[in-house]
Amino acid sequence: MIRATTIRKKFGSLDVLKGVDLHIAKGEVVSIVGASGAGKTTLLQILGTLENADSGTLTIGGEQVTGLGQKALSTFRNRHIGFVFQFHHLLPEFTALENVMMPGLIAGRSKSDCQPRAEELLTRLNVIARKEHKPNQLSGGEQQRVAVARALFNNPSVVLADEPSGNLDSAHAKELHQLFFDLRKELGQTFVIVTHNEELADMADRKLTIRDGVI
Repeated sequence: MIRATTIRKKFGSLDVLKGVDLHIAKGEVVSIVGASGAGKTTLLQILGTLENADSGTLTIGGEQVTGLGQKALSTFRNRHIGFVFQFHHLLPEFTALENVMMPGLIAGRSKSDCQPRAEELLTRLNVIARKEHKPNQLSGGEQQRVAVARALFNNPSVVLADEPSGNLDSAHAKELHQLFFDLRKELGQTFVIVTHNEELADMADRKLTIRDGVI
């Protein structure tokens, strides 16, 4: 599903990634761990096409995305990649339902077309009763579940998660971790999870450690 070859990235004189090679199979759950500043988030952003590598190649789902223009990359991202961040990044002025529909609306679909899919996901994630609430009316765990529903809206082949349970208490973190594996079982999606949570990292099919800019 993901094939990254000799990925290098510098910020100024700082070598962050020094030639990362990474192959991830379809339906695999892979965790990436490492000390702060090791390059985990940078690598995740490159895999998600949010950041360009200085050199190397990236293929996702058989399509080489290296060298695509910004518009083509944006379209590719919307169709194929879902993101879950530590700070959920829900839009505060919109309801949970509207937040989940956002990837569909960005893709040009109508609200009436998007709503059934959004409600289906909110039901699956046990937050349908909160669909008309805005983010500041939701608990941390509910906000993160809404963010996961949004990430899944376009049925992406890859879900990238950056410290997804970093702001959750241990009970909600455990629920979220289990959710990823349930979703993989049901939907066959590929998950790449950057985390400091050793319990989550150890649950993955593979745990990769970044050290000194390489895996």
